Amino acid sequence: MLSIQVEYRSSAFFIVESLTLISSFFSASGALSKQLPFFISRDAQIEMADAVTQAITKKQNLVVEAETGTGKTFAYLAPALLTFDKASSEKIIISTGSKALQEQLFLKDLPLLMAATNFTGSVTVLKGRSNYLCNERLARFMLETKQREKALQIELIKIKNWSLTSKTGDLAEIKDLAEDALIIPSITSNNDNCLGRECPSFDDCFIVKARKKAMDSDLVVINHHLFFADLAVKETGFGELIPEAGVYIFDEAHQLPDIASLYFGESLSSRQLIELAKEIEFVYRTELREAKQMSKAADQLRLSALDFRMAFAIDKGTGSWRDKSKERVMQLHVDRILQVMDFLKEVILERLGKSDVLDHCFERLTQFTLLFKKLNSVNESGFSYWFECTKQHFSLNITPLSVAQRFQAECEKKQASWIFTSATLSVKGKFDHFTELLGLQESQCLQLASPFDYAKQSLFVVPRLLPEPGTPGLADKLVEQLAPVIRASKGRCFFLCTSHAMMNQLAAGFRQTLTFPVLLQGEKSKQALLDEFINHGNALLVATSSFWEGVDVRGQVLSCVIIDKIPFTSPEEPLLKARMEDAQLKGKDPFAEVQLPQAVITFKQGVGRLIRAEKDKGVLIVCDTRLVTRKYGNLFLNSLPCMPRTRSLDNAIDFLKTID
Repeated sequence: MLSIQVEYRSSAFFIVESLTLISSFFSASGALSKQLPFFISRDAQIEMADAVTQAITKKQNLVVEAETGTGKTFAYLAPALLTFDKASSEKIIISTGSKALQEQLFLKDLPLLMAATNFTGSVTVLKGRSNYLCNERLARFMLETKQREKALQIELIKIKNWSLTSKTGDLAEIKDLAEDALIIPSITSNNDNCLGRECPSFDDCFIVKARKKAMDSDLVVINHHLFFADLAVKETGFGELIPEAGVYIFDEAHQLPDIASLYFGESLSSRQLIELAKEIEFVYRTELREAKQMSKAADQLRLSALDFRMAFAIDKGTGSWRDKSKERVMQLHVDRILQVMDFLKEVILERLGKSDVLDHCFERLTQFTLLFKKLNSVNESGFSYWFECTKQHFSLNITPLSVAQRFQAECEKKQASWIFTSATLSVKGKFDHFTELLGLQESQCLQLASPFDYAKQSLFVVPRLLPEPGTPGLADKLVEQLAPVIRASKGRCFFLCTSHAMMNQLAAGFRQTLTFPVLLQGEKSKQALLDEFINHGNALLVATSSFWEGVDVRGQVLSCVIIDKIPFTSPEEPLLKARMEDAQLKGKDPFAEVQLPQAVITFKQGVGRLIRAEKDKGVLIVCDTRLVTRKYGNLFLNSLPCMPRTRSLDNAIDFLKTID
């Protein structure tokens, strides 16, 4: 008993000592101010840092909503570094929702905080495998394209030359290579086509080196997708991607429930089937020229996958596979693919042991066959069975409706502190929606308001006399009414849309109406568009979902944010639809319990693009009269900061004219 009391007193003393250290660190004359000459001590930042410190030292779960301007990044980084004990060998994992924040943490924030805290541990960043060059696939792709496409060959030679000097193989180092460049899938590996230890280039593999470095590091910066990919790998019993840790911190945590659902589910796409057919064809052309029947069987797999895509008879979109699979035409295509897979397996079976690549292809084909059968057994309850079609490809998916039990079990399995933070986690001041989705009901929750003076810095407008969303000709009406506002703002505007169709219509309309540069999402990479927006200084950027969050444009280069409508996810979106049906079966209101909270969180993310610093000023315009005509509108209005409100666009124009 005495030893327990001594241990408790020791722990309590350590907590008090840590909190004193935090207060000193964030004070106006503390260690952080010496690194940042213009540092301003913020009460909310210190409160969050104190809560994080206690969660780390007590091995507790903590959920923090820290609104824009709180300084949440430093508020979780500093305690993690200051409480780190190298002797304990407990590592720190920091997970983010985007590569942009991942790189900002590793390249900018961590070096500064490490200097301020005298942190002596080792730090690294680890991304998903699609971010790293695969030497083997690069060599193969160069061989396949030789003397066929000169422009592509020149680009490949540039990449090859870069790879000879790169220490990391991280494609982000190639400045003129867009994030969504079409060449990337051909020069990177994925779980399906990676040969592992059987790869001729294994000893020089960039992803293997990156993962080894992560395993040996004290602090690793990852992203949410990689975290859940690691859980998936551990469940198979084939190792791990990231090390076990004593502290897990999730920034942009509002994204976790949906990402967890995807990783706790399974999917199979036509891309995977066609890629497999290409791999088998490559073996035929380079190693087994006598296996012509194998080449023909692989081509049948490719053709049957393409035919299956055509059978959906839609341009693109998602839907219920449980419903769609009942159609006679889809059943015929399912049977066809299974027949082709079985025949291809028989053909390859005769040649096993003659090629390492082909042996690996056989394993994948076996896995794909089993998964395809599982995806077509659509009667298991508790899951959403859905399909997604792009213009050229399809995927079949099975996703659990709830990940709470699985995620809660993962948290309880590790003796660690789990910290979740974002600017948008609460709805109507409550965290129930987020905590229930992840099974975190026992966590401590903390809500911190922004230190910005929204009453002076901003104006919120819901314009009068606008048609309701979905009204024909709405895009033309928005262009007509909002062009004068954008002129008053001197460009410097984000127009955030909830659909690509509206985004494209608005961009076309504004390009005919305005003399300012009009930038459109999709025409360049996200970072290139942001750089161009900032460099122009008078541009209008029309964008959709990926610009609603994770975008930080400070100063008056962004003075106006316009949102086309409340960001309700379509009730036909398969996962949402399944969650709403599940809520209904439990006697809950699907709209109030599922659709509405998610829309509020997304809405708050979009609003958060406007004011990013103490001296920013700007106007927020939401072109959806349902905010004031529907009862649920109050839920959105009450989630906003304390911004002055008006229905008049003339007032918005007057406010914008006061901004330099």
